[in-house]
Amino acid sequence: MLSSEQETTPIETTRYFEEQVLRKRPYLDREWCERAARDPDFTERQPDGRLRCWKYIPELGKVLRVILETDGAIHNAFPDRRCRGGPR
Repeated sequence: MLSSEQETTPIETTRYFEEQVLRKRPYLDREWCERAARDPDFTERQPDGRLRCWKYIPELGKVLRVILETDGAIHNAFPDRRCRGGPR
């Protein structure tokens, strides 16, 4: 469980996330990305050490995949078309 301070402190992001991801995907909300990073439904470590985090986002109606760098910074985010999630 995260402290209230951790929940309100913005997560660091990479330059790529700021300049490319948010520009290419204007429908993404930064808060959704942080929610997926802080409280994922599922995670998986990539061979390069980055962490994949999946979280169903009701406002989006889809599962969001967020990629975190080894230092925890958000690097990439996108709706995962291959992942089926949400309310059952």
